[in-house]
Amino acid sequence: MLKLVRCGAWALILVVGFVSTSILMGWWMSDRSRAEQGTAIGGPFSLVDHTGKAVTDADFRGSPLAVFFGFTHCPEVCPTTLLRLGNLTRQVGADAARLKILLITVDPERDTPAQLALYLQSFDPGVVGLTGSQVQVDAVLGAFKAYAKKLPIDGGYTMDHTANIYLMTGDGAFRTMIDYHEADSSALAKLRMLLR
Repeated sequence: MLKLVRCGAWALILVVGFVSTSILMGWWMSDRSRAEQGTAIGGPFSLVDHTGKAVTDADFRGSPLAVFFGFTHCPEVCPTTLLRLGNLTRQVGADAARLKILLITVDPERDTPAQLALYLQSFDPGVVGLTGSQVQVDAVLGAFKAYAKKLPIDGGYTMDHTANIYLMTGDGAFRTMIDYHEADSSALAKLRMLLR
């Protein structure tokens, strides 16, 4: 009987050890995967800004970036995010002058430079709107690992899209993201860290 209890105890120890090791390996692989993805976020792009000027990623080198994917017909997420970014940058203070905010459209079919310029009049004057051909926009979405999909509604369409803000260093490297639902205190800390 004692031998059976001892064998059961060893079996339990082995199972617990295996499960613990599996969990730790899973966390390690997940962290490693996130780190590898982080180094791959961003990259070269060629688009047109809201004034009609052709721009590339090189035009923004030297400035930390807050990159947001959205569209001018967005009913809630996009205007809320742009207003929030304006409020956060005001809280950062003088350092915020170095930050460039980019709104890259996920709806180039409707978001011409003129449409972006009209839309951006309602937000912080430092926001730069970017558009281009569908191929150019798809390339930027791919580079940032962002998502966008056209959804039909009432004879028209809307866009489902990534709602996070990508924070990029002045040399174009991905630093972190601000989640749409993240607390302002955490988002502000991330912006301050980016601008150090």
